[in-house]
Amino acid sequence: MTLVFVHGAGECGLSFVPQAAHFTDALAVDLPGHPEGDPKTSIADYVDWLRGFLAEQGIGRPVVCGHSMGGAIAQLFGLTYPDELTGLILLGTGARLRVHPDYLKECEEGVQSLNGWIDNRRSDYWSVEGGLAKELLVRAAQIGPAVKLNDLRCCDVFDIMDKVGDIMLPTLVLCGSHDVMTPVKYSEYLHDKIEGSEIRIIEGGSHFVQLEQPEAVNAVIEEFLAKLPPT
Repeated sequence: MTLVFVHGAGECGLSFVPQAAHFTDALAVDLPGHPEGDPKTSIADYVDWLRGFLAEQGIGRPVVCGHSMGGAIAQLFGLTYPDELTGLILLGTGARLRVHPDYLKECEEGVQSLNGWIDNRRSDYWSVEGGLAKELLVRAAQIGPAVKLNDLRCCDVFDIMDKVGDIMLPTLVLCGSHDVMTPVKYSEYLHDKIEGSEIRIIEGGSHFVQLEQPEAVNAVIEEFLAKLPPT
């Protein structure tokens, strides 16, 4: 089965470089506007885009792994079109993704001062291997603060806490123990509400745990995939 990775706000498919290299049938997408095209203005619109993209690629019933905003997209996809997926992997995400005003302000100011915004983005990748961190920073500059701001606003209004329990797909919930952006309690809520879901907390990991500890994350994903019925 195909494993489709969906990145977070203002990010791109590079967020899953170690996973795309490790899994033989995997695809890490670049959402529209990241950097090509125009970004969507709601999580629902990103779901519709992803659904159309998968159809164009001839990818049927994949496992969708979403990180942060990508996890919101994965959840809503699973709620809206459950028969089109085999399973979900929800990585560093939540059923509600309120954004601290400071992050919104930082992006608003970044639209006016790109260099200062890029300098601030360096801290996002402090624990990522040096070469990849540089690639991520270059791509972040190409995507830009306006797209990041758009995505954060999409996240800020995302709230399916009263609906997430309706997800009936096999689901793996993953989170770094030191994730500040989407703390462990968010993952615990998902696990509590999604019947039959599994949860794994990667000790020492932060918001980009899939880049910081790829071997641990890949091993957990492999274990989850091995339990799924063949498509």
